[in-house]
Amino acid sequence: MRAAIFNGPRRIDVGDRPGPAIAAPTDAIVRVVLGCVCGSDLWYYRGDSLHELGPIGHEFIGVIEEVGSEADTLAKGDLVVAPFTYSDGTCPHCLAGWPSNCANGGSFGNHGIDGGQGEAVRVPLAGTTLVKVPGSGHSDETMRSLVALSDVMCTGHHAAVSGGVKPGMVVAVVGDGAVGLCAMIAAKRLGAGRIVALSRHPARQALAREFGATDIVAERGEAATEAIMEMTGGIGVDAALECVGTNESMATAFGIARPGSVVGAIGAPHDVVVPINTVIFRNVGLRGGVSPARRYLPELMDDVLAGRINPGRVFDFETDLNGIAEAYAAMDERRAIKSLVRIGAI
Repeated sequence: MRAAIFNGPRRIDVGDRPGPAIAAPTDAIVRVVLGCVCGSDLWYYRGDSLHELGPIGHEFIGVIEEVGSEADTLAKGDLVVAPFTYSDGTCPHCLAGWPSNCANGGSFGNHGIDGGQGEAVRVPLAGTTLVKVPGSGHSDETMRSLVALSDVMCTGHHAAVSGGVKPGMVVAVVGDGAVGLCAMIAAKRLGAGRIVALSRHPARQALAREFGATDIVAERGEAATEAIMEMTGGIGVDAALECVGTNESMATAFGIARPGSVVGAIGAPHDVVVPINTVIFRNVGLRGGVSPARRYLPELMDDVLAGRINPGRVFDFETDLNGIAEAYAAMDERRAIKSLVRIGAI
């Protein structure tokens, strides 16, 4: 089969890999219909994080081609969404609601597991990982939103849940990438009364407004903190959602959070220092981490299928596997918010 191959920093190529085969009775083989490039993939692409050479990508939807004998909740022909991690659903962490930290799980696109940017994927623990999409004949708009559920929408939702967003709250979202934009969808969905988007890019600002942002702050760093403190009468926001993963974004989130609030942080951290004095002396909490996407998928899928949310709007660049290198470059150069990769047909 053909798949995207990570051959080192700034070297994403299309190559041939062995087609996947059932290796355990809990496996399923999924023929990929749509994949995409994640912002976290860019850390590897830029050489800022290590990634083994080989398949890459962890976001995809597709059609079941084959199932193992113990994956009996699935059947050939099912359209499924794959959360970006696989999990057994039975370990203590899964039972506590944290499938992203499954004791027997893992993620796609590394350690010998097929990547979502390829024609097919062997999914371990498929029966407890994959989520079937009800119905058929879904529009292209819906399909785009379904693939957004594989990671970015669930991750943005995790930021809002971690930040404790409740009806009427004033919420700020630090970061205008796909996850930050999805965090705005999530904040609105959870009833936030005011949503402040930190963004300097007109196209992203417009989408933020569409997703529920009531205010835009274009400043960065201390200037952003000062602007938000001024607009909140010196109080700060009820929840700050950190969706970048840099020290500056974390400092901003803590700088604008009111005493007693929680920073919901889901950005993959790079050289981040948590301001412990703010945590202790201003009573600002920190929650977040890798999204338990499998936990959130059913409720968010219901909203996508009902047309209540449309996270697929974050895809503003699309290509096929032949254009995978450009898909990465477009995001790296901020010419695109998020790149969709069309791989197969239903």
